[in-house]
Amino acid sequence: MRVVLEFFPVGGSLRLPIHYNHLVQAMIYRSLDKALAEWLHNRGYDYGKRRFKLFTFSRLLCRDREYDLERKTITFKGPIRLKVGSADVRLLELLASYLVRRQEVKLSGTSCLFTAVEVEMPVEVSGPVIVRALSPIVVYSTLRDASGKKKTYYYNPWERDFQEKILENLKRKWTALYKGEEPPAMEGAYIKPLRVSKHNEVIALFKNTVVKGWTGIYELHLPGPYFSLAYDAGLGSKNSQGFGMVEVVKT
Repeated sequence: MRVVLEFFPVGGSLRLPIHYNHLVQAMIYRSLDKALAEWLHNRGYDYGKRRFKLFTFSRLLCRDREYDLERKTITFKGPIRLKVGSADVRLLELLASYLVRRQEVKLSGTSCLFTAVEVEMPVEVSGPVIVRALSPIVVYSTLRDASGKKKTYYYNPWERDFQEKILENLKRKWTALYKGEEPPAMEGAYIKPLRVSKHNEVIALFKNTVVKGWTGIYELHLPGPYFSLAYDAGLGSKNSQGFGMVEVVKT
């Protein structure tokens, strides 16, 4: 399930640091029931040693925005939209309910009036679809160099492991969500870049940690159950930090 939230900054504009994902994530957690927020933050859906939150969100969507590279800020003017997806409907219900009651949220100290919530219609697929990344898709491995020191390697969309690790990640998410059920077959599944260039590489900071991901247009072919999970919870890694949300642009 996915919802679209709309806010309007008090005073007409909202200035945030360029790397603002942690502020949006914190706003989402603050809007949830305390028990659910703590469970998601501290545990989530487990698969071995891995923990999945199974929610994701887009970048802030606004027609009028202005970057200040010297101050490293971005200013949004007018209505701001945020898409949030989750494999757990409770999260979205609690989020929407809280915002409807409060009618206001704060981002970086600026009050924003909550003006609307829209539930997106589910997308049904029967073959390959064209998707746009609403937030960068992150795919990485943790490796060790010759001295044994850990190093994070981020894959690009033209590397074979980019696709393989996305599909492996989806299988793990499925197993974590539907414990005890046999994962569906993933025969013929793929993701490939269609309109992606070096300009689509995004280097972000999340709480002082460098994260590399890719926006752009991709062709995606997944069996229905996996597509729904990817559409709601995100493709790739670090989804709950605001990475890996996509939208269908052509079926």
